[in-house]
Amino acid sequence: MSSNVTLTAATRQNLLSLQDTAALTATTQNRLSTGLKVSSALDNPVNFFTSQALSQRSGDLGNLLDGISNGIQSIQAANQGITSIQKLVDQAKSVANQALSTQITTTGTASTAYSAPATATTLNLFVNGVATTAAISDTGTIDDTISSLNKAVGAGSFTKSTDGTKIVMNASADVEFGSSADQVALGFKGGTDSSGVTYDTSTAATQSSDLTVSGVTARASLATQYNSLLTQIDQLAGDSSYNGTNLINGKSDNNNLTINFNPKGNSNLTVTATDATSNGLGLEAITGKSDSSTKVGQGQFLLNADINTTLNKLTAASGQLRTEASTFGSNLSVVQNRQDFSKNLINVLDTGSSNLTAADLNQEAANSQALSTRQSLGISALSLANTAQQGILQLLR
Repeated sequence: MSSNVTLTAATRQNLLSLQDTAALTATTQNRLSTGLKVSSALDNPVNFFTSQALSQRSGDLGNLLDGISNGIQSIQAANQGITSIQKLVDQAKSVANQALSTQITTTGTASTAYSAPATATTLNLFVNGVATTAAISDTGTIDDTISSLNKAVGAGSFTKSTDGTKIVMNASADVEFGSSADQVALGFKGGTDSSGVTYDTSTAATQSSDLTVSGVTARASLATQYNSLLTQIDQLAGDSSYNGTNLINGKSDNNNLTINFNPKGNSNLTVTATDATSNGLGLEAITGKSDSSTKVGQGQFLLNADINTTLNKLTAASGQLRTEASTFGSNLSVVQNRQDFSKNLINVLDTGSSNLTAADLNQEAANSQALSTRQSLGISALSLANTAQQGILQLLR
């Protein structure tokens, strides 16, 4: 005997309609709760996997943004270092100019009146450390001796006192004598005064207590200041790093910075490191040796020629720093442009991914309301379809 329940055609049709409505309601509620119209490959394989690919590329670019940001900071750190080093170079240039404007003089008047030597003699002198000689005749006058001295030291370096008996020195240089006897021969006191400064350390030069040397010590002090500034340049270049990357502390492939702009690494920018240390800028410490003659005792900014050479090197260093700053500025502009591009592209990819899978919540909310009404109508229709059977039930009662 069959136990199946027999439904009328109208009842079965209304029941199927209610089942469809329930299924649609479940789908609409899922979209409202997740915000997605495609939440798995079963919903729409093409949209689902395309959205996954777009989201994955967006995520890869997002991961690269951290590297791009670090690259920007590294370039900015290097640029800041160059800016500060430029200030130190300008300061060093000011020190060198101050040394050049510091006049070196040797002045004084002989203690005793000049008298010609018993025999012709040759005086040994050192002018800024350079050996020279002056011939003194045994029959010459004080004017003849002064003329010979001026030829050896420089015009106007020697004159005579107002009474015409003593030799007066007013030289624009550090003038020293080869021996005490050379000083006495001109009427200056013999011996070495503790205030005299002897630059030519390779000889036994002396300085009379009648003479005063000015400017030599000041220039030597300025040379020490200059060397201190070079040390500061080296230290500043070494400190201009960011996250372990230093672009101005030496030219080396290991110091170069490569910034990747895509996951494959075939779109990138390599920022070449430079050397902004004193050595890299062509600047050398001032020592006791002249640049022009390499002679010991002529350094420490004693010679104007050496100071001018140093100033030329500083000018070249300033030009090099400006060029390097311009290069870093250009690289920074490129990286910032790529950073903005990556951010905008990520937004495009995320939007495209969302368009493929996201549900229109306004539409789904309206669908939910319509389905609720439809379900109520379906229940009413099912009730009407069963009215005939309810009438038979009344007869049986």
